[in-house]
Amino acid sequence: MLRIAVQAKGRLFDESMCLLQETGIKFSPGKRNLLVSSKSFPVELLFLRDDDIPQAVADGVTDVGIVGENEFIEKKQDAEIIKRLGFSRCHLSLAVPKEEDYKHLSWFSGKKIATSYPRILSDFLKKNAIKADIHIINGSVEIAPAIGLADAIFDIVSSGSTLLSNHLKEVETVMQSEAILIANKKLNTEKKSILKELLFRIDAVQTAEDKKYILLNVPNDSLPEIFSILPGMRSPTVLPLAQEGWSSVHSVIDEKRFWEIIGKLKSAGAEGILVIPIEKMIL
Repeated sequence: MLRIAVQAKGRLFDESMCLLQETGIKFSPGKRNLLVSSKSFPVELLFLRDDDIPQAVADGVTDVGIVGENEFIEKKQDAEIIKRLGFSRCHLSLAVPKEEDYKHLSWFSGKKIATSYPRILSDFLKKNAIKADIHIINGSVEIAPAIGLADAIFDIVSSGSTLLSNHLKEVETVMQSEAILIANKKLNTEKKSILKELLFRIDAVQTAEDKKYILLNVPNDSLPEIFSILPGMRSPTVLPLAQEGWSSVHSVIDEKRFWEIIGKLKSAGAEGILVIPIEKMIL
């Protein structure tokens, strides 16, 4: 049995549970306990505060954990990053009151900065030879300048709406962050085997993200041009149609290039283009 630590609530909880469900790991519905087991895969979930997960993994209380990279870097626990998960993206930035005439990082010299991430901030200031007073706050960091507790803040930024509502502006981005999967460095053989299967399933889910499966009818004379347009996994699949001189072509394309590619396919003579979402993809 592999134990996975997951944030007890919030955005990271929602996206972590969605990922696990996509990998076929199901949990019984009903009231959630702090520790629950899956009946479809040899794992159990331990629900913790996000900032407690790095230590829980390092100490072996749990085998792996899904945690924000910012929390992992801040806590500096002895665990290893196994995989970047690509969701719950945000960044940590320095922000100052809107009315400040900010031009350079040197503005922060001698200033008081409120933050919940003192280690990351301290390392950044030291690297840039800035001496400032770090004031540690747990929660509601953004109100510190308005109540005279600090001159600036260092905090997580997602959409930036919280900064705007508190009359702050982002001036320096210190680090990018996303959800990561971390693991204890001393997993036994059985747990490593379960983790390997879990990673295989996560890879299949992530590979399918932003991909579309397309089918199109093409005159055989146009096949070479169609092949040059389609970025197939190896090469497009081609099947003959009942109508002589025509073929059905199947391929996978990136959603971000969808309209660009579809336009080129139509110009090359493709007809009856069918687009299907992909749930999983095994490479």
